[in-house]
Amino acid sequence: MAGARGEGRAVAAATVTRPGKRPPEPEPELELEEPSLLSAPAPSHMLGSDPGLSDSDSEESVFSGLEESGSDSTEDDAASEEEGAGTSKQRGRMDRSPGQQVGVQARTPCPRTEVASVPGEGEYAEDSSDEEDIRNTVGNVPLEWYDDFPHVGYDLDGRRIYKPLRTRDELDQFLDQMDDPDYWRTVRDRMTGHRVRLTDEQVALVQRLQRGQFGDVSFDPYEPAVDFFSGDLMIHPVTNRPADKRSFIPSLVEKEKVSRMVHAIKMGWIQPRRPRDHTPSFYDLWAQEDPNAVLGRHKMHVPAPKLALPGHSESYNPPPEYLPSEEERLAWEQQEPDERKLGFLPRRFPSLRAVPAYGRFIQERFERCLDLYLCPRQRKMRVNVDPEDLIPKLPRPRDLQPFPTCQALVYRGHNDLVRCLSVSPDGQWLASGSDDGSVRLWEVATARCMKTVPVGGVVKSVAWNPHPTVCLVALAVEDAVLLLNPALGDRLVVGSTDQLLSTFTPPLEAASQPALWLEASEEERQGGLRLRIHHGKPVTQVTWHGRGDYLAVVLATPGHTQVLIHQLSRRRSQSPFRRSHGQVQGVAFHPTRPFLLVASQRCIRLYHLLRQELTKKLMPNCKWVSSLAVHPAGDNVICGSYDSKLVWFDMDLSTKPYRVLRHHKKALRAVAFHPRYPLFASGSDDGSVIVCHGMVYNDLLQNPLLVPVKVLKGHALTRDLGVLDVAFHPTQPWVFSSGADGTLRLFT
Repeated sequence: MAGARGEGRAVAAATVTRPGKRPPEPEPELELEEPSLLSAPAPSHMLGSDPGLSDSDSEESVFSGLEESGSDSTEDDAASEEEGAGTSKQRGRMDRSPGQQVGVQARTPCPRTEVASVPGEGEYAEDSSDEEDIRNTVGNVPLEWYDDFPHVGYDLDGRRIYKPLRTRDELDQFLDQMDDPDYWRTVRDRMTGHRVRLTDEQVALVQRLQRGQFGDVSFDPYEPAVDFFSGDLMIHPVTNRPADKRSFIPSLVEKEKVSRMVHAIKMGWIQPRRPRDHTPSFYDLWAQEDPNAVLGRHKMHVPAPKLALPGHSESYNPPPEYLPSEEERLAWEQQEPDERKLGFLPRRFPSLRAVPAYGRFIQERFERCLDLYLCPRQRKMRVNVDPEDLIPKLPRPRDLQPFPTCQALVYRGHNDLVRCLSVSPDGQWLASGSDDGSVRLWEVATARCMKTVPVGGVVKSVAWNPHPTVCLVALAVEDAVLLLNPALGDRLVVGSTDQLLSTFTPPLEAASQPALWLEASEEERQGGLRLRIHHGKPVTQVTWHGRGDYLAVVLATPGHTQVLIHQLSRRRSQSPFRRSHGQVQGVAFHPTRPFLLVASQRCIRLYHLLRQELTKKLMPNCKWVSSLAVHPAGDNVICGSYDSKLVWFDMDLSTKPYRVLRHHKKALRAVAFHPRYPLFASGSDDGSVIVCHGMVYNDLLQNPLLVPVKVLKGHALTRDLGVLDVAFHPTQPWVFSSGADGTLRLFT
């Protein structure tokens, strides 16, 4: 057997090739009977017993110290060759150790080799016992202990079991992924380094566990429960266990209880019950009253109020701290009689004989008689109510998460106050307009300014088109509305937007319109400008419809043309109102129905655009409405005012406010709803943004839940102005704010 072992080494040595070349295919007669205990190591590891092996053959291994490990295996080979032929039969099965199978397994693609029968072996050569095939011979120890060694454990002969080669680069793995159809179901065993192919049953088990199902297919979690303990009387018990021994022995705990009760009765702590007296008892109804009292039968009699006892200030020789100074005396004389704490000024006299007569004695006696005469004759039942019971039980803010809690990013670049901002529908880009005459486009995640577009005037309002397939930003600059293509994001969307605008063909007969549509010049198109809508009057607000084809504009002019509606696809403008109802502060489209909300200084009107009629009139009870926002469901509206109020309307409930929140100390400039989360925010001139939880329920009988959850601060007050605009991220619970300090801030 020693000769056979040396012959196997010679064949394995012949298979060693230079680095970078693939070893030749193994001979069929050299296939081993048993699978190795470790995955295929390098040929240089297998030939560690050959003293003539060069160092260049072991360069493929990523481990160091392979040359000195060869000396150990050389000594093992020399010792094995000195053994007699008699011991070779006993060690026939031990000679096929994993250390000798390394060379063959390095050339096989699968870690499990085919088992071929060789004549001369016993009948148990292919016997599979119930014992698990433990391939990790180091035992239950951490494999990190063997990180600095080229081997993992030893075989039965005491030889080292070397680690597999790590010469496969990313290209080889990619080719295996492309060529091997079972690559997706092949995993690496962390204990041995093998690549194990999962069977169909194992893959199905993993898929069931990923779906949160039970591992056993035959297990039914919803099988009907068997009621063993039913109400029917059965002849056989459920359990026929014999009674315990302790059931026949008197309880020691009960004995202690009885002894304690006996001791308490002896000491008189426990009194025996007295027998009941069954004789009838009678009660005198008038026993508690004084028969001689005149008002004895008046149950609700109230005694006259008593006079307060005199204090130190009424003494003829009061302490010095009770004597008023000259300033206090003058202030007391200038006060009204009803506002004075004391009806007299304390004075000091040398003796009681020197005290003069009191000037208001008769007046006070007369008032005392009036108190006795006019005192109430009926006792009022006072209701003692705990003030804490009047406060509604609100949930804790941490139970209402997620909501923005801290400042994450600051967008710096504007030189003047930032009046407005808007977020793209995908939440990746942010547009801001400032008084420095420019519009900046930011990347939300990095706070990087992607583009600066000078517009030559103060930007009063900016609105990103809400349709995801249209890349347009509407700007309100002086007396015009500019439609800007920022050319950010998907190039296909940018190109389709320009193509959509270029497909417009003007009608043959130009109709008279309240606004003038102009194409941008070639120089302006380089900066991103596509259309310019002239109104002739200053524009204060621009907002888009949810479908992205209509936009409403508010003009700072008296009359019925304060609100205009533009249609982008047909480039048509119209004035929906015939007369004015005051100065318009803001407009908003209903998210789901053909309604238009118009906020004036004292009220909010809801118009039906198809029927062309007034539907509702909401009265916020504020002095001056500043901003307006509609809930994504469409049944609730919030508005902010310059008198520091935030008013919530439930339009299904009433035209009066459902709640009035007075959280801010100064005027509110902007309010906003989150499109997905139950959140709404308000920005004020006090430099803070207050985020509130506003849950609207589908049940019409349940009122909305409004809970303030966070006060966000970060903007510096500039010219008595704080936060000028707020907007929520379309998908994340984040809020953006623009302030008079020239910055934009993101709170997450």
